[in-house]
Amino acid sequence: MTELGPVAWPPSPIRTERLVLREPEARDRAAVIELLASPKVGTYLGGPQPRDKLERAMPGAPNRRPGLFIVDLDGAMIGQITLTRETGHLHQAAGRAELGYLFLPQAWGCGYATEACAAALDWFAGALPGEPVVLATQTANVRSMRLAAKLGFTEVERFEAYGAEQWFGVWSSVTPSG
Repeated sequence: MTELGPVAWPPSPIRTERLVLREPEARDRAAVIELLASPKVGTYLGGPQPRDKLERAMPGAPNRRPGLFIVDLDGAMIGQITLTRETGHLHQAAGRAELGYLFLPQAWGCGYATEACAAALDWFAGALPGEPVVLATQTANVRSMRLAAKLGFTEVERFEAYGAEQWFGVWSSVTPSG
């Protein structure tokens, strides 16, 4: 996995109490399209993507790529998590591992995002011990801000980008000694 360094990809599926984090499969196609076309999901991401364009762009199974986990609940996709080395959509994140997450609206408010992201961060900490992870979200996205706090991200800065105030934080598996 060149994006994150010398990490074998894909890892074995990651199991939590309720979820499985795994690679995309053909059965996930409809849910991935629903996720990316959802007006609710796209609210803080520049809007939903056009469903017809997604249908054309994804004729078969969703693309598999290093750092992409499908979040599976009882055999059905409810979201996705990415852990990738950021290439510069924000200069603050360039070259650093960045956490991203999207969940279908029907999965919101159940603790799935916290459970899945915590499992992905635990996996990351085992694969690349001591390496920090960054996260950026709009400050208007209250749910995302709460999730970042629950996961232990620490605010580094706030700034304007994409026409909105952004929050930028860092997470590390290394605890400072006191």
